[in-house]
Amino acid sequence: MPNYVRSYQKGGTFFFTLVTHNRQNILTTPPVRKALRESIIQIRNEMPFNIIAWCLLPDHLHAIWALPEKDDDYSKRWGRIKAMTTMRLKKEHVITNQQSIWQPRFWEHQIRNDSDLNTHIDYVHINPVKHNLVNTPRDWPYSTFHKFLHTGSYDSNWGENLTFNGEFGE
Repeated sequence: MPNYVRSYQKGGTFFFTLVTHNRQNILTTPPVRKALRESIIQIRNEMPFNIIAWCLLPDHLHAIWALPEKDDDYSKRWGRIKAMTTMRLKKEHVITNQQSIWQPRFWEHQIRNDSDLNTHIDYVHINPVKHNLVNTPRDWPYSTFHKFLHTGSYDSNWGENLTFNGEFGE
């Protein structure tokens, strides 16, 4: 079995990719969105973190988090969010007790500097276009693109002709 080594830094900023079990196209369905949102709210109340950017796609999600100054335990947060989301869906009979909605583990990348952060924020927001779900990020409802648009970080045409090269955890 591989020995996974994660990058931990107290107060660090991290990019994450989480994928559904067998790439099930379920994350953007109303019951899963609700269960995931409620789980994140609860865990953020118990173990605070700042969500910088976010994009929910049918079979995976991307997120960028900033952790508190004296905390580096994003693994515990994701583990609890994944478990709690699954538990909520089982309780609501959306999935059976034998089902899992998540792949084990997740991809993480420690953000190194402002340029790296901006590249990953752009990647998070262009992802629905990359996967041919929409023609422009403004057309995808399940991301923080609209928050960035509202604050003036992007204009409404951003991402229409943007492409990415490189590894981002897919």
